[in-house]
Amino acid sequence: MHGRLKVKTTEEQAEAKRLEREKKLRQYVAATTAIFEKRKMGQLDKEALELTNQILGVNPDFATLWNFRREIILRLEGEGSPEETQSLCRGELSFLETCLRVNPKSYGTWHHRCWVMGHVPHPDWARELELCAKFLESDERNFHCWDYRRFVVQRAQVPAADELRFTDHLITRNFSNYSSWHYRSRLLPQLHPDPRQPGRPTEAVLLKELELVQNAFFTDPNDQSAWFYHRWLLGRAEPEPTILCVYVSREDSSLAVAFSQPVVVTPGSCDLLLFADEAPLAVNWRTPDGRNRPGLMWLCDLPASALNDHWPQHTFRVQWAGGESQKECVLFKGRSDGWCRDSVTEEQVFRCELSVEKSTVLQSELESCKELQALEPENKWCLLTIILLMRALDPLVYERETLSYFDTLKAADPMRSAYLDDLRSRFLVENSILRMEYAEARVVDLSGRGLTVLCHLEQLPLITHLNLAGNRLRRLPPTLAMLRCLEVLELEGNQIETLEGLPPLPRLEEFSARSNRIQRPSDLRPLASFPRLRLLALQGNPLGALPDAQSQLAALLPRVEITLA
Repeated sequence: MHGRLKVKTTEEQAEAKRLEREKKLRQYVAATTAIFEKRKMGQLDKEALELTNQILGVNPDFATLWNFRREIILRLEGEGSPEETQSLCRGELSFLETCLRVNPKSYGTWHHRCWVMGHVPHPDWARELELCAKFLESDERNFHCWDYRRFVVQRAQVPAADELRFTDHLITRNFSNYSSWHYRSRLLPQLHPDPRQPGRPTEAVLLKELELVQNAFFTDPNDQSAWFYHRWLLGRAEPEPTILCVYVSREDSSLAVAFSQPVVVTPGSCDLLLFADEAPLAVNWRTPDGRNRPGLMWLCDLPASALNDHWPQHTFRVQWAGGESQKECVLFKGRSDGWCRDSVTEEQVFRCELSVEKSTVLQSELESCKELQALEPENKWCLLTIILLMRALDPLVYERETLSYFDTLKAADPMRSAYLDDLRSRFLVENSILRMEYAEARVVDLSGRGLTVLCHLEQLPLITHLNLAGNRLRRLPPTLAMLRCLEVLELEGNQIETLEGLPPLPRLEEFSARSNRIQRPSDLRPLASFPRLRLLALQGNPLGALPDAQSQLAALLPRVEITLA
């Protein structure tokens, strides 16, 4: 056995590693203890800086030590010359680069680098951009590095055009670079702002981007990065909240304002102002559910003086956010109510008006996606994009085909079937609102459409009859209270279990909830606050099997004619 290298056994190796770990731990604890002792004694010197080097070099996520280093640097900065500060910061940046090689996604390290660059007398921003490029080459989705690059770009005032070329380089190298696609969505509106849609680029740029992104998803159809960017291209800027409708009721002595987005009306503020016949009217605003949280509708009670029957008419003007949005409605003598509302079609609420050029490009995109789907029949991103393109082109013309693609998409992506059902429901409600407006009707029939959610109710404050029979609704949203004129509600053949949380509907007279899943009379308790309810149909619900259901319901709703069997 002489002359041969002895190979350590597994037990010996494990013991050696244990001893090595214990040694490192003792050194780590000793250095940490020394650091905190120096901080306690106020010894902010280079020796303390060197001690933190030992710990942060192996564990760059020790946030307290970065704070201590900043204290030390500030002390040394105050004691030295600008040249010494420059040298100190240069050394700090070099040390930070070492820490980033240990952990490229260390929150504390990137934050400290931002701080140092804010204190260095003569920052070298070009070198920082090179550093970012090097780390993004290693990990193109390192969002810490992307955040730092945006910081550098802002401080160095790098032109947006240069950054766009940088994303070109990264995307050309790898179409799957989601961060680069996202960065483009931030840069393009800066370089080519659309004056009609703040936050969006011009149509010419969008059309060029559509061609670029099409090359990406044809190269790798299963990568989601390009598909997400394509969805952004088809979208539009989020508009500021506007007043959609003003409705005034003489019978209820109330006025309702519907908004395009949820808003908050702070008590005593000038957020929402009401003028009656050009005279300011002091009122208390509330949401239909009384919670006064951000809401799509706000109500107020009107004083008797604002509804004088002897006047030929009353004009009510509502002003939001200092006059950025306002609307006026007239209540004529002898009329019980009056309103003024925006047109869904004229205001392009659900889709953007398309130019001939954009329609042509989107039509070509649709055909290309259909060709790709024929080659990749179960590609969920392709199927979803086909649906969105059809919505952008003409939601009514493509409705039947859209529903067919939804069925195919659910089969290809069963894990997201609930999301897809809700998206399908939203599109169907939008189409029904469009049809209702074209017919100028106040009756909406959404029966038998397989709806799982109700949305866009802020667009329907004037309807009197809503048919939701034969859907898959499990609950009624509190936003249903925005239907201030609703008289008849049909819900038979759904999956409703309770009406808990439903605010009162002031005009509702007939409510049909046959063949649902209501089990107890207490599930219908909210109906007791419906002032005009007179007919309630409950056949086919489990509560019908209860021996005393009829008597409990009669006690709960004494003025309502109830049918259980």
